[in-house]
Amino acid sequence: MIRLQDLTLIHPHEWEIPQSFRADMRGPVRIFATRALLEQVLGDQSLEQAVNAATLPGLVGAVVVMPDMHQGYGFPIGGVAATAFPQGVVSPGAIGYDINCGVRLLASGVEADAARDDLSDLATRLDRYCPSGVGRAGVVEVNLPELDRILREGARWAQKKGYASENDLARTEEGGCLDGARLEKVSERAHKRGRDQLGSLGAGNHFIEVDRVEAIYDPAAAAAYGLREGCLAVQIHCGSRGLGHQVCTDYVEAFQDAVRRYGIELPDRELVCAPMDSPEGQAYLGAMRAAANFAFANRQLLAHSARRAFEETFAGQHRGWQLVQVYDICHNMGKVETHLVDGAAVKVCVHRKGATRAFGPGAPGLPPEYRKTGQPVLVPGSMGTASWVLAGTETSMSVAWGSCCHGAGRTMSRARAKHEIHGEALRAELEHDGIRVRAGSLPGLAEEAPSAYKDVDAVVETVVAAGIARKVARLRPVAVVKG
Repeated sequence: MIRLQDLTLIHPHEWEIPQSFRADMRGPVRIFATRALLEQVLGDQSLEQAVNAATLPGLVGAVVVMPDMHQGYGFPIGGVAATAFPQGVVSPGAIGYDINCGVRLLASGVEADAARDDLSDLATRLDRYCPSGVGRAGVVEVNLPELDRILREGARWAQKKGYASENDLARTEEGGCLDGARLEKVSERAHKRGRDQLGSLGAGNHFIEVDRVEAIYDPAAAAAYGLREGCLAVQIHCGSRGLGHQVCTDYVEAFQDAVRRYGIELPDRELVCAPMDSPEGQAYLGAMRAAANFAFANRQLLAHSARRAFEETFAGQHRGWQLVQVYDICHNMGKVETHLVDGAAVKVCVHRKGATRAFGPGAPGLPPEYRKTGQPVLVPGSMGTASWVLAGTETSMSVAWGSCCHGAGRTMSRARAKHEIHGEALRAELEHDGIRVRAGSLPGLAEEAPSAYKDVDAVVETVVAAGIARKVARLRPVAVVKG
């Protein structure tokens, strides 16, 4: 068990576990957190998992952990690690089961106060048009050849079908498509699981949320992002559904043999990995990119459905009802990127698990209108609490692999939340606070109660104080759809 005294305080919002802490570490662990946030995780295994991640072959620099950290499968949620490309390893557990789980933010010009009487109808339409829940089918069922086109083209497929605009793709990480997808490396079982789930939300912590832009902190960045104080915005949080989960399952199993074959010693079998330039590593990277493209297309179809709900609710009654994309960002992904390490440009595979990209001003790949502001960073809270829009910084690029937190972070397991929190009472409480709730499962609602999560404001204050992001806008929920 790692104790607080094992950490070195760098400044009030940054700590380090030195490489000397354990003989098998290949680099230090850098933690962005206040003392209070750190004390919340000392009872789980997240810090031990970060130390274990620092043993990965080919590790470059430090393993970075965000303030929303909590225990995950092998690798802490909120963790970031970079391995040398191509000889370093890739680890499915350090990317996550829900490959390319991410958040999309859409902005409108509808004034929340003027739309108050329409919000219940809006929530009902969002619930109707955006299927949610365990195993629920999506809005589009495709045959296997069409599914392969989706796995190859991502959101570009959605654009060809009329579900996306050029602006949507430009304001999506990687343009909504990762090159290098290898469809033949996605199992038959994964194909079958994804075939009827396109355009669906799923369950767990996935949601569609209608928010009021409560406050603007950076007027110039907010204007560039299209956010207006007092107006409605929509967040969509979901990933690659059963297809991505199956891809991770397949390769975690396959890599059990790979680590023995390549003589890789690991402190935790959940960190199984393979060299990126090995046949096994190449197969996983190709399958992961295909699953990521499915997730991009999935969120794009959900955005199309949300636009339909907005049009039917507000067109002809309110100006600015059109939903314009702010950004779509991933937080479970392995990306080959170039970063400066000791002054030299180095190509690495950045594993981000429950951590989001936060590229600073001038970073390549950003839309022209965001190059001065830095990339939008989307940090949803839990139901009933605030969410944040931040902007990436140059500091993030230099100390955190261009990364930031992805949400509030759990403090309570789902099982415990279902045991301690009653879904009906929670829904009544949220409705009393003016939040329209559409939930297919009351136990599922209880799993995501605000009390099961950290204080998102404290998490955001930490990354802002550490300099890896800056505040742009604060959002407050007025309607929530959950599976």
